[in-house]
This record gives sequence, structure tokens and C-alpha cells, in this order.
Amino acid sequence: MSISDLDLWLLMKAYFEDVGLARQHLDSYNDFIEYGLQKIVHEVGEISIDAPEYPFKIRFGRVEIGRPRVIEVDGSDHLIYPMEARLRNLTYSSPLYLEMSYVRDDREESIELVHIGDIPIMLRSKICLLYNNSANEIIAAGGDPNDPGGYFIINGSERVMVGLEDLAPNRILVDIDSSGSKPVYRAKVFSTTVGFRARISCKMKTNNLINVSIPGVPAEIPFVILMRGLGI
Repeated sequence: MSISDLDLWLLMKAYFEDVGLARQHLDSYNDFIEYGLQKIVHEVGEISIDAPEYPFKIRFGRVEIGRPRVIEVDGSDHLIYPMEARLRNLTYSSPLYLEMSYVRDDREESIELVHIGDIPIMLRSKICLLYNNSANEIIAAGGDPNDPGGYFIINGSERVMVGLEDLAPNRILVDIDSSGSKPVYRAKVFSTTVGFRARISCKMKTNNLINVSIPGVPAEIPFVILMRGLGI
């Protein structure tokens, strides 16, 4: 291993020790909980109810998230930790409340906090019961202090949001493939329009000939033949 490779490995090791493997998931989820939900509500604002005799509006206000809980068969509820959700095949979630007000003739006549559903909780996020707990507290709750979190528990199963890196639509990306004895120049683009998306790629080899790959065509097409076929 060269010195540069060793430095890169040490840098990656230090990054994961300091930040962790799940930080991008946790940061994204916390931002959604703290700002994203409320932003969505503000964008909607209100809805109009076209009642025949008394039209009115329902205006939306603040969003509130309760603590993780489970409702038992008898109607009682209590706080739930991730381990109990795993063992009982439950979803680790919190109640989601939305402030709604009855508006008639531009006057708010009543305001009520309404339970509109439950939202799954990402483990070790800011609304997780294990957030910022000590190792002993996590162990007492049946958890693992070394668990980085960043995933959900849905019906007792652990689920993670899979990150996907994709090309921006209608933007050409050019790179050089140096894995062989001679470099190969490549360009690719996701050609996108309404209801259509196709990946088009071109390769320029050492003989300066360009081949084009098109979805639905099993073999590469020489660029010159493609242009002739298009009448260009």
C-alpha cells in the first residue's frame, strides 16, 4: 500500500469514528422533523369546504409530534422502546398532531389539535427515546450502545432508506475509463421528458470512433451510422 493510500484510509477511518455511518440519514430525518413537516403544512395553508349553505375553511397551524407509544387492545397506551417494537412485531412510531382551526367569514372560531396519524421514528434521531442516552441507559432499555441508528422498525423488522446516486436529467457527464491499457472516453446522459426517461451513453475509443448505446438496442451503434439514420 502506498503512502497516499494509507493516508486516505486513515482519513476515512477518522471520519467514520467521528461522524459515523448513519449521520447522513439522521441529519436528513432530523431536518425533516424540525423544519420539513411544518414547511409542507405552510405550503398547503388551508382547504376550502364547499358546503351548500355554510361554506367554510380549515386552516392548518403548527405540527406537533408526541413521544413514541403503543396503544394496547384495551385502549391504554404507554411509551415504547425499540426493543419492545422488535419483540412484539410493532412499528416504532409517534403520534402526529396538526393544529386545525375552523374559519368562517375570515374569522377563526375554534382551534383544535387533531391526531392525523403516526410517523415512524428513526432510531437515534432527536425524537427517539434513546437519543443522547448514556451507554448504561441504552443497555437498560434493551438497546446496543454501539448501534449507530439511522433506520426504522416497521412491524418488528428493521428498515433503512436506501440512498441512490443518480445523474441529473438532461445533463451530460463525461469521464475517462483508465482501467484498460488505453483510456476510453465516455459521455452519458439521462434524456428526460414528460413520462419518458432513457439513459444514452457514448464511448470514444482509441481509434477515435464513437459508439452510442441506446435502450432497446442490444449492440452499440457507430455514431456515424446513427447520424445518417437520423438524416443529419
